[in-house]
Amino acid sequence: MGRTHIAATAGALLIVITAWSQASKEHSETVANPGAIQLFNGQNFDGWKLFIPEDEGVDPATVWEVRDGGILYCTGTPAGYIRTTEEYESYRLTFEWRWPEGGGNNGLLIHIQEPDTVWPKSIEGQLQAENAADLWVIGGAEFKEHTDPENRRVPKMHKHNEKPLGEWNHYEAVCDSDTIRLTINGLLQNVATECTVTKGYIGLQSEGTPIEFRNIVLEPLEK
Repeated sequence: MGRTHIAATAGALLIVITAWSQASKEHSETVANPGAIQLFNGQNFDGWKLFIPEDEGVDPATVWEVRDGGILYCTGTPAGYIRTTEEYESYRLTFEWRWPEGGGNNGLLIHIQEPDTVWPKSIEGQLQAENAADLWVIGGAEFKEHTDPENRRVPKMHKHNEKPLGEWNHYEAVCDSDTIRLTINGLLQNVATECTVTKGYIGLQSEGTPIEFRNIVLEPLEK
């Protein structure tokens, strides 16, 4: 084996090791906060409730699936959601999502109130392709920036900054008292203040299109 080939092989190996080290660093930083809660353990649905309306006649376990690599996969049909079994308030929630087949619709449901229904009283952080971080009021929940009674949507502040379809995106929702801030891939995209719901369950929708999630982490905010 020539020196040139050896050097090329060593260089390629160094790139792989560097990439692996960076990925490990990013993952460790995701859960580095000693108070952080890994909402999705990557192995099963402990801590979650899977909800599909009974009249659909579909087993919710056929809509959501845990895949290798700690990925939460959703088929997208029928309409429903997966939500935490615990209620939360004042927190920083982060996760990654991607569209494995093609862009579609989904959403993060914040401060879900009972009863479970499609769709429950909550504030939605939109996940629809090219519309991530639009805010929607659902079931009577309100916030100051929602001023048009004929439209439940409050658009994000900037042009969409989502990555190409198939790549992982980063979502951050900071819920601090009656304020919600949504950040996509490092860019603050929307803010809701004077929210009428400030505590509740956290949910991820099933809304028509296959989608994947991973690294779902909640960090309580200091009072």
